[in-house]
Amino acid sequence: MPYVDRQNRICGFLDIEENENSGRFLRRYFILDTQQGNLLWFMDNPQNLPKGAENVGSLKLTYISKVSDATKLRPKAEFCFVINAGMRKFYLQANDQQDLVEWISVLNNATKITVPKPGEGHTAHAETPQEASGAMKQVSYKTEIIGGVPIITATQEQGEGQNGAERGGVKRGQNQLPYYLSRGVQDQAIIKAGYCVKQGALMKNWKRRYFMLEENALSYYKSDLEREALRVIPLKEIHKVQECKQSELMMRDNLFEMVTSSRTFYIQADSPEDMHSWIKAISGAIVAQRGPGRSANTRVRCDSDVLTFPK
Repeated sequence: MPYVDRQNRICGFLDIEENENSGRFLRRYFILDTQQGNLLWFMDNPQNLPKGAENVGSLKLTYISKVSDATKLRPKAEFCFVINAGMRKFYLQANDQQDLVEWISVLNNATKITVPKPGEGHTAHAETPQEASGAMKQVSYKTEIIGGVPIITATQEQGEGQNGAERGGVKRGQNQLPYYLSRGVQDQAIIKAGYCVKQGALMKNWKRRYFMLEENALSYYKSDLEREALRVIPLKEIHKVQECKQSELMMRDNLFEMVTSSRTFYIQADSPEDMHSWIKAISGAIVAQRGPGRSANTRVRCDSDVLTFPK
């Protein structure tokens, strides 16, 4: 779902058909910047890109006439909506139905022109509510005239990476399992799976990894196509899972921490909902593994999104 980041901008991941009528949808991170009057999209969350990384595309909000549901126009593209900008139509795919409805709403609100009633004494303006405001100015570096509409795009092609994977008719759901896991019955049930960004132990750099929560362990992979996990963390070694109290210091949105016997893992989800979902899923798996038969001094303590376990 779109969320408000620490700079008070509307952000989130969507898939976009950058080349009209190509049928190829690419994963991009969108920022609705109403202060500068732009809709920007990046290869990934700029927090995870090299410093100074440019957007790969942008669209002036003043060129947008309407944003609407396009599931009937593109029946093979799940949760699809369209942005009408002059002679050009941008087709995008949301993550689910609620995500679709919310993006259509915030985009239409950001492009709506309000006319004051007689006697109010102020001029017409583009509506800029707090929940749809922006603060970052991006520098454009290529302008094309498509259907009479100026479109700003990257001047060089960039690798797609995990977030730029092509989306055909039906896109991979966030918690869909890697292709090799769906071929047969697995030894353990998969509770939750999806991409997050984690901080490295030594270099303290941030990399996107594919996480998989099973009944007895949390594993992460380089991508959802890898067979060998980079690391497997047994649930019995996890002592605490909670929303990170240092997120402001680290300048990271949707950050949670997982304290284990050997270290503290800092993990960034793609949205607040996804962050809370991971916290609850990991906490629930730990409770299920340890079972109800515990003495009073070994009971877990649950407090909101904080779950502490005996060491």
